[in-house]
Amino acid sequence: MNARRDNLLIIFSKNPVAGLVKTRLAASIGEAEALSVYEQLREITIEATAEIDAAKVVSYADFIPESDLLLTGDTEAWLQQGCDLGERMHNAFVKGFSVGFSRVALIGTDCPEITPFILDLAFQKLDDCDLVLGPARDGGFYLSALKRPFPELFLERTWSTSSVLNDSQRIAREHQRSCELLPALSDIDTFDDLKTSGLWTPNRV
Repeated sequence: MNARRDNLLIIFSKNPVAGLVKTRLAASIGEAEALSVYEQLREITIEATAEIDAAKVVSYADFIPESDLLLTGDTEAWLQQGCDLGERMHNAFVKGFSVGFSRVALIGTDCPEITPFILDLAFQKLDDCDLVLGPARDGGFYLSALKRPFPELFLERTWSTSSVLNDSQRIAREHQRSCELLPALSDIDTFDDLKTSGLWTPNRV
């Protein structure tokens, strides 16, 4: 892996299998359509990350595929390790630092508004703070970036609630970690999210 400026971007991706991705969305539009939307989101992610100033890893939820649209150029593939989302994210950060990177950012594949500017800005902000978070409009975060492991940010947390971002900022204050925020963006988790995203047209229903 060739590091650029010692930055590493980790992309968390579920393996694109119908019935295992976008389950809340699938309840409204069906598993096949939800999978199609998920693949659209992954295509947006690969476009947004193609030219950023960082080495890249795709960390898969269940297995490492032989080929995948996210595995381009010198992008590496890892397997997520842990019992829940927080543990998996923490372990990914630990691994990123252990292989020699000094600034590590992590994103998912649910944010159609992500841009190269936002991703590069996350690494730039780490020059002046310990933690960078990208607020999602549903109260979570679409990006986290660190200069050293921060287990308290991820372990023994409750996820997928509207208080995740606020709780994360409180945890940062309690552990005396300086935190800066990126612009707020929207994730796609529900049918309402999808309808307002521009990725859905009524004749697909």
